[in-house]
Amino acid sequence: MTLSLARAVVPLTMVFALGCGGKEAEGDTTPRPAPRAATTDTVATRADAARIQGSATAPVWVVEVSDFQCPFCKTWHDSVYRALRREFVVPGVVRLAYVNYPLPNHANALPAAEAAMCAGAQDKFWDMHDGLFDAQARWAHLPNASAVFDSVARAKGVDAGAMRRCIDSGAMRALILADAERAQESGVQATPSFIIGGDVMLRGMQPIETFRRVIGQKLAARQGARP
Repeated sequence: MTLSLARAVVPLTMVFALGCGGKEAEGDTTPRPAPRAATTDTVATRADAARIQGSATAPVWVVEVSDFQCPFCKTWHDSVYRALRREFVVPGVVRLAYVNYPLPNHANALPAAEAAMCAGAQDKFWDMHDGLFDAQARWAHLPNASAVFDSVARAKGVDAGAMRRCIDSGAMRALILADAERAQESGVQATPSFIIGGDVMLRGMQPIETFRRVIGQKLAARQGARP
């Protein structure tokens, strides 16, 4: 995880809404990662940077903590994500980062995260992010979703062969599991969850109106703090 993203994930105040259950709801069987030497690897470093979008000078960070197999995460993606991007990310107000939190009761969540991060090594994380959520019904309950992931990758302009080699090498596994561990340490217990400005957490399928309100409060606070 990049330094900026790491600083964005801190102990937080939480607001509850609908979401997929995390460790308290399902029992935490997520493996613990080894020390994160993978972040020094060029491929992992490219993927880490690729899951951040928006201007480097954006005044507000929003961190999306999500699971590609979670149905509530898909609903949020379908109903809110594009509006958030259009209203805040594209104009340079928000810098948006994605943190992986594949839940242990979702068998294809970790493989999906690996596919997205390996697409990120080709600077195609957000394309694959959209494709995985759009196609979730096609792969969520398959015993092996690899063929669908490859199909989604090709449709999004990802080199599917390179993505598959990246997945098979396990190059992203430590990064993804470290994401999940850090999210748990920050108090995330369900997906989706959103960290705004480093000190506010919204848990669950929050509407765009909630993001407008909290981001507006963060912007007002910044303006009020200026001399």
